[in-house]
Amino acid sequence: MTATRTSRRSFERTAARSRLRGDTVTAARALWRAAELSAAPIDASQRLAEAARASWDAGWAATAERLLDDAERLAPGPHVARRSQGLRGIIEFARGMPEMAHHYLTTDMNRVLDPGTALELGTLAMRAAWSVGRGDLRDRALELLLELDIEGRAGLPGTPAWWSDDASAGAASADTSEAGDAVARARTTILPLLPPTPLGMAWGIDKPMGEALRRRVPHLRRRCERARLAMALAQTAMLDNVAGRWAKAESSAREGLWLAQDMGADHIASHCRTSLGWLAAARGDECAVAEVTARTLETSLPQGVRALSAAAYWNRGMASLFHERPEEALDTLVRLTEPGHGAEHPTFALLAALDTAEAAVRVGRHDLADERARALEAWARRTGAPWARSAAHVTRGLLGGARAEGAFRAALDVPGARSHPLLYARAQLFYGEWLRRGRRRIDARVWIGGAIEVFDRLGAEPLRRRAQREQDLTGAPGRRGSSDTRAVNRLTAQEKRVAQLAAKQLTNREIAVQLRISHRTVGHHLGNVFAKLGINTRTELSQTRAASELR
Repeated sequence: MTATRTSRRSFERTAARSRLRGDTVTAARALWRAAELSAAPIDASQRLAEAARASWDAGWAATAERLLDDAERLAPGPHVARRSQGLRGIIEFARGMPEMAHHYLTTDMNRVLDPGTALELGTLAMRAAWSVGRGDLRDRALELLLELDIEGRAGLPGTPAWWSDDASAGAASADTSEAGDAVARARTTILPLLPPTPLGMAWGIDKPMGEALRRRVPHLRRRCERARLAMALAQTAMLDNVAGRWAKAESSAREGLWLAQDMGADHIASHCRTSLGWLAAARGDECAVAEVTARTLETSLPQGVRALSAAAYWNRGMASLFHERPEEALDTLVRLTEPGHGAEHPTFALLAALDTAEAAVRVGRHDLADERARALEAWARRTGAPWARSAAHVTRGLLGGARAEGAFRAALDVPGARSHPLLYARAQLFYGEWLRRGRRRIDARVWIGGAIEVFDRLGAEPLRRRAQREQDLTGAPGRRGSSDTRAVNRLTAQEKRVAQLAAKQLTNREIAVQLRISHRTVGHHLGNVFAKLGINTRTELSQTRAASELR
């Protein structure tokens, strides 16, 4: 008996040292062995609960859940939640069951001993409430948070505002100083108190959120905390998308998706997929949009996770809009505000408001576009967020009338608007299109040219093609068919060889013989050439400046 007790204590000491080093794998194994050596059910249950938490942090989701079940079976009671640090609610949230997660998380806030852990559980409960669009659940979690006695408690008074997406609540003047105050407050607020990433983006605090997450990710890597790392990567990807760091966003989303899938964390995996879906829509990859949104919706709709469903619908609406199918886009995007629909969600309705308004204007639904403009204006008054102020002005410009030009200029002059490069470039394009229709072609070229540069740099191919067509219609000399050097440089080596021969009016079969490839492959390459150069025929290819670049 003494030898067994000595061995058990040895394993517990190993686990404690391993946790301090961030070695959650060794800690989990040591605690599991200590539980095996525990004679009393209550002792074994406590150690199994601790082993479950260490297993979860190490990324062993299935093992963590099994150990937690064993702990509750051996000796049910509040000690399981205390020793596992509220793991049951965390698991339910990660698997995409937010309402059940909220129940466990708010219950276990009063069971854990560490106030910092209670804070983590409370803010996760608020995230769960936000994801299903339940303001009553959010308020319940907030009540419990405000009762906590913790370091960082000073950040809590600002929390109720940040976690609300009601444009009519607490409206205030949207001057730049107020927006600056929100950003400054976000920089001094501890990370758990910051809202879900889409809501933070809506509030215009995406920059300080990104800074906090980028500091957090290396720490999580060092400690091998795979669950927290996957969620941090999912959040970082969303923020990098809107900031125009698309390569970083894709890398983070794909790594987070791999980690989440390996753990069986469906909720986190879906967050990563929606970031990849947003990127695919902006880049023009409709097949990827269809794939990732279908995967997301097959779980989010049945489970009532409105935030994920709304994000997927936004991805689909963007893809349709950017491929110039406004009726289809509008039919998708209006679901974000349709009462009772599984994708209804106020945060995403705000983020997608400009897309909805553009689609509405293009199909003659000015009433709906005006409604979205008023929603953006109300949100801009409440938050002062630069993106919202800019988008509200752009929407007014799209609606036309005597004040259209002033609205477009106001959108482009909003301080901080350039921090969202895709939105800013779209504003440039819309203004350039308005100028061209007014026969102010020289002015139009300047703004459309600026938009083309941003779309080209980002890789927003559908919007770049649209902007290039508009630029061509201004009659800009030497610009027909996207014929600059950068356009040619986007071609692969094989595409260049095909283009060179096609410019000489060779048929697909003649090109195939020369390059020793099939005529179908030639057709595929030629389609890519036309898309990248913004042209439609071989004759256009031979007449553009690209022809000289290809020689």
